[in-house]
Amino acid sequence: MENEKIPQEMFSPVEMDATKSEQISKPSLNYWQDAWLRVRKNKGAIVSIIILAILIIMAIVGPNITGHGYADQNLKHNNLPPRIPVLENISWLPFDGELTRKNGDTYNAYKVKHVDEYYWLGTDSLGRDIFTRLWKGTQVSLYIAFLAAAIDMIIGVLYGAISGFVGGRTDNFMQRITEILIGIPNLVVVILMIIVLKPGILSITIALTITGWVGMARVVRAQVLKLKSQEYVLAARTLGLSNGKIIGKHLVPNLAGVIIINTMFTIPNAIFFEAFLSFIGLGLQPPHASLGTLIDDGFKVLQLYPYQMIIPAIVISLIMICFNMVADGLRDALDPKMRD
Repeated sequence: MENEKIPQEMFSPVEMDATKSEQISKPSLNYWQDAWLRVRKNKGAIVSIIILAILIIMAIVGPNITGHGYADQNLKHNNLPPRIPVLENISWLPFDGELTRKNGDTYNAYKVKHVDEYYWLGTDSLGRDIFTRLWKGTQVSLYIAFLAAAIDMIIGVLYGAISGFVGGRTDNFMQRITEILIGIPNLVVVILMIIVLKPGILSITIALTITGWVGMARVVRAQVLKLKSQEYVLAARTLGLSNGKIIGKHLVPNLAGVIIINTMFTIPNAIFFEAFLSFIGLGLQPPHASLGTLIDDGFKVLQLYPYQMIIPAIVISLIMICFNMVADGLRDALDPKMRD
């Protein structure tokens, strides 16, 4: 066996094309394409994006679906339970218009009050359509959250980039200001804003903005301190670029991942803070609707009509969970330290 030779006929030369041997088998991806591929692998983030897209679409078109205004009152139709066509015939679904008394008896509230209309999510104590108010409240809460997050991002990025890039006494002075603002509780700022301004979207947005940008500014400053000594920044200085152009063209684009992640975490915090203010009576005032005001109204009649609180509570929980899931997915995709 050791002396047995393999015949030469069993060998055949491999034909190789020199042009194809150096070809890249996979298409080259830029930073954002690679990040999107990583996000797609995160099933929780993808499901959350889909749910958020549905909620945002409903917040836009939902208030116009039923034909009822969010502030329209009809005391004859007050405290009606959810009732949806077709689904009302399915006994195990809570959309048949029936309520349960304290003694355990059930009755059809629509037949008792002789109401022929359908209220998909019921009505509140003033006869206002909860479906319309729910999506109008979602619209207002998302508007406040996105507006506050955008303002926080702009102020925080500019402040942190300038502080970290300039350094020295300027950085020292700017950081003392942020430390003072961090020491002021948000609730105190909100109360002061309400004393000066009327309770509403403007006062809530200003209160969220006054101290909300500090966290973004500190994160951006820390990253700028790390990046400003990189070779490409030194090369830009050698070529004579001004500090503003170096920050705008070199530093901020390299901080895009950190900025997006922090902004995504800011949005659910702003939604919760707005809901908390409205719940304790320092937010939007009637007849305006937000998720916080809906939860506050439902809490007052929780034992009798639990659906009035459960429905907006489910929506605000979905929004906060989904935004946090998306932020986690973006952090894993955009943070270089999380790469495989």
